[in-house]
Amino acid sequence: MPFPASDAPVTLDRREGPFGEVVLRRRGDGDATVHEIIANGCFLMDTSDGRSERLLVDAAHDALETGNVAPSVLIGGLGAGFSLAHAAAGKQWRRITVVEREQAIIDWHRSGPLAAISGEALADPRCVILHTDLVAYLRTTDDRYDALCLDIDNGPDWTVTEDNGDLYSPAGLAACQGALRPGGVLAVWSAQPSAAFEDALRNAGFTGVRTEEIRLARGVPDVVHLGVSPA
Repeated sequence: MPFPASDAPVTLDRREGPFGEVVLRRRGDGDATVHEIIANGCFLMDTSDGRSERLLVDAAHDALETGNVAPSVLIGGLGAGFSLAHAAAGKQWRRITVVEREQAIIDWHRSGPLAAISGEALADPRCVILHTDLVAYLRTTDDRYDALCLDIDNGPDWTVTEDNGDLYSPAGLAACQGALRPGGVLAVWSAQPSAAFEDALRNAGFTGVRTEEIRLARGVPDVVHLGVSPA
């Protein structure tokens, strides 16, 4: 969404967390209001267009075996809340768990400006938010999910913090498999396609590896990388 050059962003909140600085900004006003999340000076996401975040959830569900009734989903990264809101809007998911490591982002959704997107979902009894690091959670949890929908970076080739790169490593993908039920689906959002990550998924033993694209008005498309855990 274009803004006039004079329409400078307004900082609504700035926090120092365990992984650095997180900032919530607002651009525009009224119906044209857009909120932006910035981490360590790096643009993460905004509320202008949630199509690819919704695709993340839908593509994961569509890739599940048709006999899988009322599956559970783990959403890695609360972000702007589009994935959570979309998952909760339907009845196809029996359990929706969100892992978010930044308390500031959780606060912005619970009692801040982003509640307009996620407030209804957060009140849904199927939804639980866990305040923890995704990579650490995947390595230690005993819970198993039918789908993992992960959106914690700008993509496998463009990580926000260095330790996030562990998620896309062989060890990180093994942890993803460990948190999936047999035949479960891993879906990873990215701001650009990554052939190297497709290869990494195949090397980790995922089947049916493919990439779905969301075309943007300009620039490379947002994508969702998909793989199925061996049955």
